[in-house]
Amino acid sequence: MSLSDRIPYQAQVDRPTLALPGGKKLAVWVILNVEEWRIENAMPRTVLSPPMGQPLLPDVPNWSWHEYGMRAGFWRQFKALTDRKMPVTLAINANVCNAYPRVASAALEAGFEFMGHGFVQGPMHKVENQADAIKRSVDTISKFAGKPPRTWESPGLTETEETLDLLRLNGVEYVADWVIDDLPEDIATPHGTITTIPYSVETNDIVIHALQHLSSEQFLKRCTDQFDRLYLEGASNARIMAISIHPYITGVPHRIKYLEALLDYVLSHDGVALMTASEIGDWYRAQMAKS
Repeated sequence: MSLSDRIPYQAQVDRPTLALPGGKKLAVWVILNVEEWRIENAMPRTVLSPPMGQPLLPDVPNWSWHEYGMRAGFWRQFKALTDRKMPVTLAINANVCNAYPRVASAALEAGFEFMGHGFVQGPMHKVENQADAIKRSVDTISKFAGKPPRTWESPGLTETEETLDLLRLNGVEYVADWVIDDLPEDIATPHGTITTIPYSVETNDIVIHALQHLSSEQFLKRCTDQFDRLYLEGASNARIMAISIHPYITGVPHRIKYLEALLDYVLSHDGVALMTASEIGDWYRAQMAKS
Protein backbone atom coordinates (compact mmCIF):
# COMPACT_ATOMS: atom_id res chain seq x y z
CA MET A 1 0.00 0.00 0.00
CA SER A 2 1.37 3.41 -0.96
CA LEU A 3 1.37 6.21 1.57
CA SER A 4 -1.44 8.06 -0.22
CA ASP A 5 -3.62 4.92 -0.14
CA ARG A 6 -3.73 5.24 3.65
CA ILE A 7 -5.86 8.36 3.34
CA PRO A 8 -8.66 7.57 0.86
CA TYR A 9 -10.18 10.37 -1.18
CA GLN A 10 -13.09 12.25 0.37
CA ALA A 11 -14.95 15.01 -1.46
CA GLN A 12 -15.39 18.04 0.77
CA VAL A 13 -19.05 18.33 -0.28
CA ASP A 14 -19.68 14.82 1.05
CA ARG A 15 -18.22 15.43 4.51
CA PRO A 16 -20.65 15.34 7.45
CA THR A 17 -21.84 18.66 8.86
CA LEU A 18 -19.83 19.50 11.97
CA ALA A 19 -20.58 22.11 14.63
CA LEU A 20 -17.81 24.25 16.10
CA PRO A 21 -17.95 25.24 19.79
CA GLY A 22 -20.38 28.05 20.55
CA GLY A 23 -21.93 27.89 17.10
CA LYS A 24 -18.86 29.49 15.52
CA LYS A 25 -18.23 29.33 11.76
CA LEU A 26 -14.47 29.11 11.50
CA ALA A 27 -11.73 27.74 13.73
CA VAL A 28 -8.43 29.61 13.42
CA TRP A 29 -5.17 28.29 14.78
CA VAL A 30 -1.86 30.14 14.80
CA ILE A 31 1.33 28.12 14.43
CA LEU A 32 4.52 29.83 15.63
CA ASN A 33 7.51 27.84 14.35
CA VAL A 34 10.70 28.00 16.43
CA GLU A 35 13.71 26.13 15.11
CA GLU A 36 17.38 25.41 15.65
CA TRP A 37 19.59 25.86 12.61
CA ARG A 38 23.02 24.31 13.23
CA ILE A 39 25.74 26.67 12.00
CA GLU A 40 27.99 23.78 10.96
CA ASN A 41 25.36 22.47 8.51
CA ALA A 42 23.95 23.76 5.24
CA MET A 43 21.09 26.13 6.01
CA PRO A 44 17.48 24.91 5.57
CA ARG A 45 16.72 28.10 3.61
CA THR A 46 18.74 31.05 2.39
CA VAL A 47 18.11 34.76 1.91
CA LEU A 48 21.51 35.48 0.32
CA SER A 49 22.98 33.41 -2.51
CA PRO A 50 26.63 32.42 -1.95
CA PRO A 51 29.43 34.53 -3.46
CA MET A 52 30.34 33.30 -6.94
CA GLY A 53 27.65 30.61 -6.60
CA GLN A 54 29.75 28.38 -4.35
CA PRO A 55 28.10 27.28 -1.07
CA LEU A 56 30.37 28.03 1.88
CA LEU A 57 30.32 26.67 5.44
CA PRO A 58 29.88 28.07 7.96
CA ASP A 59 27.15 30.10 6.24
CA VAL A 60 27.26 33.07 8.58
CA PRO A 61 24.83 35.43 6.76
CA ASN A 62 22.06 32.87 6.30
CA TRP A 63 22.52 31.42 9.77
CA SER A 64 22.30 34.97 11.12
CA TRP A 65 19.09 35.58 9.16
CA HIS A 66 17.39 32.88 11.20
CA GLU A 67 19.24 33.68 14.43
CA TYR A 68 17.88 37.23 14.28
CA GLY A 69 14.41 35.72 14.44
CA MET A 70 15.19 33.82 17.62
CA ARG A 71 16.85 36.83 19.28
CA ALA A 72 14.56 39.66 18.13
CA GLY A 73 11.74 38.55 15.83
CA PHE A 74 10.27 36.01 18.23
CA TRP A 75 9.73 38.65 20.87
CA ARG A 76 7.78 40.91 18.51
CA GLN A 77 5.52 38.03 17.57
CA PHE A 78 5.24 36.91 21.20
CA LYS A 79 4.04 40.38 22.20
CA ALA A 80 1.58 40.58 19.31
CA LEU A 81 0.08 37.21 20.25
CA THR A 82 0.05 37.51 24.04
CA ASP A 83 -1.22 41.10 24.04
CA ARG A 84 -4.23 39.80 22.11
CA LYS A 85 -4.56 36.66 24.26
CA MET A 86 -4.37 34.46 21.17
CA PRO A 87 -4.07 30.70 21.71
CA VAL A 88 -0.78 29.64 20.11
CA THR A 89 0.53 26.31 18.88
CA LEU A 90 4.32 26.37 19.15
CA ALA A 91 5.84 24.08 16.51
CA ILE A 92 9.20 23.53 18.20
CA ASN A 93 12.38 21.74 17.22
CA ALA A 94 12.80 19.81 20.46
CA ASN A 95 16.39 20.92 20.95
CA VAL A 96 15.20 24.54 21.13
CA CYS A 97 14.37 23.61 24.74
CA ASN A 98 18.13 23.23 25.26
CA ALA A 99 19.57 25.71 22.75
CA TYR A 100 17.10 28.58 23.35
CA PRO A 101 15.63 27.99 26.82
CA ARG A 102 14.63 31.67 27.11
CA VAL A 103 12.33 31.28 24.11
CA ALA A 104 10.93 27.91 25.17
CA SER A 105 10.38 29.07 28.77
CA ALA A 106 8.49 32.19 27.69
CA ALA A 107 6.22 30.08 25.48
CA LEU A 108 5.63 27.58 28.26
CA GLU A 109 4.79 30.30 30.80
CA ALA A 110 2.41 31.90 28.29
CA GLY A 111 0.51 28.63 27.94
CA PHE A 112 1.43 27.91 24.31
CA GLU A 113 0.76 24.34 23.17
CA PHE A 114 4.05 22.59 22.35
CA MET A 115 3.86 20.77 19.00
CA GLY A 116 6.71 18.49 17.95
CA HIS A 117 8.67 19.80 14.96
CA GLY A 118 11.60 17.41 14.74
CA PHE A 119 14.71 17.55 16.93
CA VAL A 120 16.67 20.13 14.91
CA GLN A 121 15.59 21.68 11.62
CA GLY A 122 16.01 19.39 8.64
CA PRO A 123 13.90 17.01 6.53
CA MET A 124 12.78 13.70 8.01
CA HIS A 125 14.32 11.95 4.97
CA LYS A 126 17.80 13.03 6.09
CA VAL A 127 17.47 11.94 9.72
CA GLU A 128 19.90 9.09 10.29
CA ASN A 129 17.64 7.23 12.74
CA GLN A 130 14.09 8.54 12.47
CA ALA A 131 12.73 6.33 15.25
CA ASP A 132 15.34 7.66 17.64
CA ALA A 133 14.90 11.28 16.51
CA ILE A 134 11.14 11.18 17.05
CA LYS A 135 11.49 9.52 20.45
CA ARG A 136 14.17 12.05 21.52
CA SER A 137 11.94 14.89 20.35
CA VAL A 138 8.94 13.65 22.32
CA ASP A 139 11.05 12.89 25.40
CA THR A 140 12.82 16.28 25.33
CA ILE A 141 9.57 18.23 25.03
CA SER A 142 7.93 16.06 27.69
CA LYS A 143 10.73 16.75 30.16
CA PHE A 144 10.74 20.49 29.49
CA ALA A 145 6.99 21.12 29.24
CA GLY A 146 5.90 18.60 31.84
CA LYS A 147 3.71 16.67 29.41
CA PRO A 148 4.29 14.92 26.07
CA PRO A 149 3.33 16.61 22.80
CA ARG A 150 0.11 15.27 21.32
CA THR A 151 0.65 17.09 18.03
CA TRP A 152 3.36 17.19 15.37
CA GLU A 153 4.46 19.16 12.31
CA SER A 154 7.45 17.69 10.50
CA PRO A 155 10.19 20.11 9.39
CA GLY A 156 9.21 21.26 5.91
CA LEU A 157 6.15 18.93 6.24
CA THR A 158 8.45 16.07 5.23
CA GLU A 159 7.58 12.43 5.90
CA THR A 160 8.84 9.01 4.90
CA GLU A 161 6.62 5.94 4.73
CA GLU A 162 7.39 5.17 8.39
CA THR A 163 6.90 8.63 9.90
CA LEU A 164 3.20 8.36 10.76
CA ASP A 165 3.63 4.96 12.40
CA LEU A 166 6.57 6.19 14.48
CA LEU A 167 4.70 9.32 15.54
CA ARG A 168 1.67 7.35 16.70
CA LEU A 169 3.93 4.83 18.45
CA ASN A 170 5.34 7.75 20.45
CA GLY A 171 1.92 9.03 21.51
CA VAL A 172 1.34 11.69 18.84
CA GLU A 173 -2.36 11.87 17.97
CA TYR A 174 -2.53 14.77 15.53
CA VAL A 175 -0.29 15.73 12.59
CA ALA A 176 -0.22 18.88 10.44
CA ASP A 177 1.79 17.57 7.47
CA TRP A 178 -1.15 16.62 5.27
CA VAL A 179 -2.55 19.82 3.74
CA ILE A 180 -5.44 18.16 1.90
CA ASP A 181 -8.69 19.69 3.20
CA ASP A 182 -10.20 22.39 5.41
CA LEU A 183 -11.35 19.70 7.86
CA PRO A 184 -9.34 17.02 9.69
CA GLU A 185 -9.14 13.45 8.41
CA ASP A 186 -8.16 10.16 10.04
CA ILE A 187 -5.23 7.95 8.99
CA ALA A 188 -4.88 4.39 10.29
CA THR A 189 -1.57 3.19 11.76
CA PRO A 190 -0.65 -0.10 13.45
CA HIS A 191 -0.65 1.82 16.74
CA GLY A 192 -4.03 3.50 16.36
CA THR A 193 -5.54 6.38 14.41
CA ILE A 194 -3.62 9.59 13.74
CA THR A 195 -5.67 12.60 12.63
CA THR A 196 -4.66 15.38 10.27
CA ILE A 197 -5.09 18.99 11.40
CA PRO A 198 -5.63 21.40 8.49
CA TYR A 199 -2.41 23.35 7.96
CA SER A 200 -1.44 25.61 5.05
CA VAL A 201 1.33 25.85 2.51
CA GLU A 202 -0.05 29.21 1.36
CA THR A 203 -1.18 31.23 4.40
CA ASN A 204 2.37 30.66 5.55
CA ASP A 205 4.94 33.43 5.78
CA ILE A 206 7.76 31.18 4.52
CA VAL A 207 5.94 30.58 1.25
CA ILE A 208 4.79 34.16 0.75
CA HIS A 209 8.08 35.87 1.55
CA ALA A 210 10.99 33.39 1.45
CA LEU A 211 9.83 31.36 -1.55
CA GLN A 212 7.51 33.58 -3.59
CA HIS A 213 9.35 36.78 -2.58
CA LEU A 214 6.17 38.83 -2.34
CA SER A 215 6.09 42.24 -0.70
CA SER A 216 5.46 42.63 3.02
CA GLU A 217 1.77 43.56 2.75
CA GLN A 218 0.93 40.46 0.70
CA PHE A 219 0.88 38.29 3.82
CA LEU A 220 -2.02 40.34 5.17
CA LYS A 221 -3.90 40.35 1.87
CA ARG A 222 -3.59 36.63 1.22
CA CYS A 223 -4.54 35.65 4.75
CA THR A 224 -7.56 37.96 4.93
CA ASP A 225 -8.76 36.73 1.52
CA GLN A 226 -8.44 33.14 2.74
CA PHE A 227 -10.20 34.01 5.98
CA ASP A 228 -13.11 35.75 4.23
CA ARG A 229 -13.92 32.78 1.99
CA LEU A 230 -13.62 30.17 4.76
CA TYR A 231 -15.74 32.34 7.07
CA LEU A 232 -18.40 32.49 4.35
CA GLU A 233 -18.32 28.73 3.81
CA GLY A 234 -18.41 28.17 7.55
CA ALA A 235 -22.07 29.20 7.58
CA SER A 236 -22.94 25.77 6.11
CA ASN A 237 -20.18 23.57 7.55
CA ALA A 238 -17.24 24.09 9.87
CA ARG A 239 -13.95 25.23 8.40
CA ILE A 240 -10.40 25.35 9.81
CA MET A 241 -7.81 28.00 8.91
CA ALA A 242 -4.13 27.85 9.78
CA ILE A 243 -1.85 30.89 10.03
CA SER A 244 1.77 29.75 10.03
CA ILE A 245 4.49 32.20 11.08
CA HIS A 246 8.25 32.17 11.66
CA PRO A 247 10.22 34.67 13.78
CA TYR A 248 12.77 35.47 11.07
CA ILE A 249 10.03 36.21 8.52
CA THR A 250 7.02 38.06 9.99
CA GLY A 251 8.91 38.94 13.18
CA VAL A 252 11.10 41.47 11.35
CA PRO A 253 10.42 45.21 11.66
CA HIS A 254 9.06 45.78 8.15
CA ARG A 255 6.53 42.90 8.38
CA ILE A 256 5.33 42.77 11.99
CA LYS A 257 2.58 45.35 11.51
CA TYR A 258 0.94 43.13 8.88
CA LEU A 259 0.84 40.20 11.30
CA GLU A 260 -0.64 42.48 13.97
CA ALA A 261 -3.25 43.71 11.49
CA LEU A 262 -4.14 40.14 10.54
CA LEU A 263 -4.62 39.12 14.16
CA ASP A 264 -6.84 42.16 14.74
CA TYR A 265 -8.88 41.29 11.64
CA VAL A 266 -9.46 37.74 12.85
CA LEU A 267 -10.42 38.95 16.32
CA SER A 268 -12.94 41.42 14.87
CA HIS A 269 -15.20 38.57 13.72
CA ASP A 270 -17.63 37.05 16.23
CA GLY A 271 -17.92 33.74 14.39
CA VAL A 272 -14.32 32.67 15.02
CA ALA A 273 -13.24 29.93 17.40
CA LEU A 274 -9.60 30.45 18.40
CA MET A 275 -8.09 27.02 19.03
CA THR A 276 -4.85 25.07 19.30
CA ALA A 277 -3.94 21.98 17.28
CA SER A 278 -5.00 19.47 19.93
CA GLU A 279 -8.23 21.38 20.64
CA ILE A 280 -9.12 21.11 16.94
CA GLY A 281 -8.27 17.42 16.92
CA ASP A 282 -10.25 16.67 20.09
CA TRP A 283 -13.20 18.65 18.75
CA TYR A 284 -13.15 16.75 15.46
CA ARG A 285 -13.00 13.34 17.09
CA ALA A 286 -15.88 14.23 19.42
CA GLN A 287 -17.97 15.47 16.48
CA MET A 288 -17.28 12.36 14.39
CA ALA A 289 -18.22 10.14 17.34
CA LYS A 290 -21.67 11.80 17.28
CA SER A 291 -22.20 11.57 13.52
